Amino acid sequence: MTALTLSTAGPATLRADALVVGVAKGPKGPVVAAGAEAVDKAYDGKLAAVLEALGASGAEGETTKLPAPDGLKVPVVLAVGLGALPDTDESYDEEALRRAAGAAARALHGTKKAAFALPLDDASAVTAVAEGALLGAYAFTAYQGGEKKAAGSKNGGPKQPLAEIALLGAKPRDKEHKAAAERATIVATEINIARDLVNTPPNDLTPEAFAAVAGATAKENGIKVQVLDEKALIKGGYGGIMGVGKGSENPPRLVKLSYTHAKAEKTLAFVGKGITYDSGGISLKPAGHNETMKCDMAGAAAVFASVVAAAKLGLEVNVTGWLALAENMPSGSATKPGDVLRMYSGKTVEVLNTDAEGRLVLGDALTKASEENPDAIVDVATLTGAMVMALGDRTFGIMANDDAFRTSIHEIAEEVGEASWPMPLPEDLRKSMDSPTADIANMGVRMGGGLVAGLFLQEFVGEGITWAHLDIAGPAFHEGAPYGYTPKGGTGSAVRTLVRLAERTATGDLG
Repeated sequence: MTALTLSTAGPATLRADALVVGVAKGPKGPVVAAGAEAVDKAYDGKLAAVLEALGASGAEGETTKLPAPDGLKVPVVLAVGLGALPDTDESYDEEALRRAAGAAARALHGTKKAAFALPLDDASAVTAVAEGALLGAYAFTAYQGGEKKAAGSKNGGPKQPLAEIALLGAKPRDKEHKAAAERATIVATEINIARDLVNTPPNDLTPEAFAAVAGATAKENGIKVQVLDEKALIKGGYGGIMGVGKGSENPPRLVKLSYTHAKAEKTLAFVGKGITYDSGGISLKPAGHNETMKCDMAGAAAVFASVVAAAKLGLEVNVTGWLALAENMPSGSATKPGDVLRMYSGKTVEVLNTDAEGRLVLGDALTKASEENPDAIVDVATLTGAMVMALGDRTFGIMANDDAFRTSIHEIAEEVGEASWPMPLPEDLRKSMDSPTADIANMGVRMGGGLVAGLFLQEFVGEGITWAHLDIAGPAFHEGAPYGYTPKGGTGSAVRTLVRLAERTATGDLG
């Protein structure tokens, strides 16, 4: 993990390998942002003019490297675009700062130490820049450069992430600034661990392996762990999880992570879909849709990361994480279309499509989580392609059985920089899942399929329990070019939202 420090040094005096400054898009060209005054002075007040001559405009995410002039103790200055120049009495948007810091950190892969002289008006800005830089510095290189690494070549393998970040302009002795940096480090660390899990090849991240990683990490952080293996799942009647997992040689697991605080007055349950690989089962996915299906456990990764973050932050709230882990494969023992499964709740489900498996494992986990009667349950899942069709690749959908809770989660997500949108649960769509054979079918009408899936999950939430469903199928795995602090591959979607929800619940500030 990249190291982060708050430095009292000025941009002209700190020794580093690179110095990052912000530049905004003004009405008449690029404008040097606050925090870079000393750097601009070193360029004789002409930094903006030099950048414009090089084609820089200050557009969001734009990066421009310059040789440092005399007067600076760094060899390179990196100017990063912040987007539109804010009004005179306004600060830069936190997400703009987060993305700019991320873009700068990505541009500095292979660099040892960089100083960031971006606008830091308050503790919130410190959080945004620190998070963006740490998330932008991420790289998943565990499976690259094997031969060269083994040979001991110093030049072999991919560029390593930026090793050290010094934030200039923050106040190390200020309690709010220090707390902001510490919080950002914890949250970014857990997001990057979630990314690692999503990016790990499915031959190495089986349900059993995921459970082992979660269990070991949880114990290190004082979190209680309970793992139900296939024998316990069969004995306990978890027909949904076993129905999905029985076609694979790698059997399923249900993992419970329990973080408790002595002063907690509220309890949250987070439930994550953890399909470590999804072939579609007997309803096999068509060619071209299998290659990224290692990401189908991103919901469970987000839940795992969020519980660990809550523990590291010492939040005064009880948080229980449920990881419903299975591998969905076709075989002679796999569930077939037309089979009927008896879920943990006792409800029977006619399986019309084995590729609608996430709702089956979540159904069992939601029922189990409901038994403990938490104050609220939030499930997170890469659940439907329909949600991607509706909201695109960068926005997750929010459904809930309580409008106020759905609104609160939407506001929280926007606050922490995660794009989301509230979605309805139309009662008229429920009838499309009626089955002549079982209590409910796992498929309904195709149009509005993401909402149908939400209605299915609602059937397994305990009576009177506030519940929300986050469908992160779009933003959980990024297949395009990196941007801002978002890498190619796993993104760690929903972690920031869950952590902020836990923080708000702990302080009683949930709208």
